[in-house]
This record gives sequence, C-alpha cells and structure tokens, in this order.
Amino acid sequence: MSDVRKKRSLAGVTDLSHQRAAAPRAATLVYSALRDDIISLRRKPMDLLNEKELEAQFGVSRTPIREAMLRLSDDGLVDVFPQSGTFVSRIPRRALYEAILVRKALEDTTVSIAVEKITPPGIRALERNLADLSACVRDDDVAVFHVVDNDFHKLISDIAGFPGIWAIIQQVKVHSDRYRLLTLPQEGRLARVIEEHSVVVDCIRKGDRAGAASAMGFHLGKLLHEVETSEIWDPKYFIEDSKTPLASVDRKERNQ
Repeated sequence: MSDVRKKRSLAGVTDLSHQRAAAPRAATLVYSALRDDIISLRRKPMDLLNEKELEAQFGVSRTPIREAMLRLSDDGLVDVFPQSGTFVSRIPRRALYEAILVRKALEDTTVSIAVEKITPPGIRALERNLADLSACVRDDDVAVFHVVDNDFHKLISDIAGFPGIWAIIQQVKVHSDRYRLLTLPQEGRLARVIEEHSVVVDCIRKGDRAGAASAMGFHLGKLLHEVETSEIWDPKYFIEDSKTPLASVDRKERNQ
C-alpha cells in the first residue's frame, strides 16, 4: 500500500455532498423562521404548512423542510397528519397552564434575588423599559409591546445574575407567548401589564424582597387564573389536552 494519501479538493465534492452538508443548516434556518412565525401568530393555529410552498419560499429541498417539521412537532407547534398534511397546532390548554406555572415559580425566585443585587443602573434600565412599554401603548403596537414585555422579565433575570433561568423559561413558554399575543389586544390589558410591572419595580427600588415576589406572583398568577377559569376557548385556537380540570389542580396546590 502506498503511504501517499490522495488529497481531497472542493472540486471533487459532488453536488449531493454539498446538499447533504447544507441540509442541517438549512433545516435550522427553516425551523427558526417557522417557529417565530407560529409563536408570533403570523401563522395561526390550524394553518396548513404546504411542503411545496415552503420549498419555494425558503429556496431549499424537501429534506430540510421535513427536518424542520419534525423539530416543530417535537416542540408541540405543528401537528402532522399523514393523509391530510401538516398544520400549525392549536394551543393545548393544560400545557399552557403548566408553562405559566413553571415560569411563575422561576420568576418568583429571580425577582427576589434581583432585589438583593439591584444597582442604580439596574433601576434605570427597568424604568426605561416601563417608558418603552408606555410608548408602545401610545403607538398601539402590540407586537413590539410583547417584545419589550419579555425584555422586562429577562432584565430581572440578568440583574439577579441568573440569565440561564430566562433561557429555561424561553424553552417552556412558547404556548404562553402565543396565548399572550392573542389576549394582549383586549381593551385595557396593556395598561394593566404596565401597572403590574410598575409595582414590581417599585418594590425592587425599595428593597422589598417579599413585596417584589408577591407582585411578580400576582402578575403571572393572573394568567394562571385566566387559563383556569376562562370559558371562552375558541376551538380554532385552543384544544383541551387533559380530562383533569385545571381548577382541581389549583385547589390541591392551595390546600398543601
């Protein structure tokens, strides 16, 4: 056997090899774009995701499209029906409740720690965020309001020194983001969010750890109460994913 090995050059790489190498990257780009479209409600529950249209839109082959669909299915954001097609999933009510429950527990903790670590620049950052939220209300811009609202909660995690906690919250709150964007346009809701955020900031400013945790718990707890008690669940957008009433879960928690 010769000790001399053939050197491979780019010219010797086949088109098929290029496609295979590019597929995972293309799938990630398609996945990220569709995920953002679904969470932001640009693609609404029960919208059909047509493979050929997506291939044309993203300029990719069928393989990355299908890989992206599998990942979105794992996230619970699409439903794949072999004989019918792939559709944006409806929002599962119980999964929504659980996501808010997890978020509330984590944010009760981070805001308590943030009170101990707050600095004047941190207070100013929170106050700027409140001003930005008010500007969104004046501009009647719900989409940007949602982004700035998220920034508020991320900022508290950063102030606490645990940005990784926000990363965890990001993973579990996909359905709650969709729910929020459906409900934020309700009359008076944006003003209530700003008021609740203001109470949290005021408690942080005063160094009131218990008050800040209580205010954050109230803010996120209202979402839990809505999901538990609301009787207006449009079947176009929501699906009941458990036979166990949420109210019974909530009562059990209160009795412990």
